[in-house]
Amino acid sequence: MTAPAQKNDTQTQRAYQTLKSLVMENKLKPSASYLETELAEMLGMSRTPVREATLQLQSEGFLSIRPRHGIIVLPISIEDMQDIYDLLTELEPYAAEKVARAGLGAEAHDLLMSHVGAMDAALEADDLVAWADADQAFHMDLVRFAGNARLSKIIGTFWDQVHRARIATLTLRPKPVCSNEDHRKLVELVQAGNWKAARKLHRDHRENGKTMLLNLIKHHNLSHL
Repeated sequence: MTAPAQKNDTQTQRAYQTLKSLVMENKLKPSASYLETELAEMLGMSRTPVREATLQLQSEGFLSIRPRHGIIVLPISIEDMQDIYDLLTELEPYAAEKVARAGLGAEAHDLLMSHVGAMDAALEADDLVAWADADQAFHMDLVRFAGNARLSKIIGTFWDQVHRARIATLTLRPKPVCSNEDHRKLVELVQAGNWKAARKLHRDHRENGKTMLLNLIKHHNLSHL
């Protein structure tokens, strides 16, 4: 009796992951409208898992389901970016403080430094997409080491929501060498248990990133991403 439900759950998760990826990679365009049947055909599955997936994505701020208007891909405005980065600027330094207070194990240290190494290698190869992937992995693992699952989920959702803007501005920003150095220094401070300095460094890092990104969006008139 449980097999059909389990299968539907699996289909819903597949629909969720696929639709989320299509939105984040701009393959489902901001402000565009899609019918549920259209998305189901695109994914090659029935409407039920697609409906459940779109409801979940609506709750996370990626889509809006509007009667008689279909499923709308929500754009990210500069006001949205400001709000999200304001929160990330508070929450991520708090996570860094918690990790520094609790102590950073050898495996956690090595993983964070492997992300820094990947960022260095990506810049040497002029592969900004690889750099962005390694940068996100660093931030997500640092937050994960704080040991607060709710905090990780909230921050992860925010990162997903601003993914389109980060990718759109990658080639417009200066080469992020200083960002790599901030990450390397942050690991040193966290490992040393210097939570005050770690929190300040990460907050400054987040403030600088927010200012640069918002300025790029304004300068290049990327009003809705």
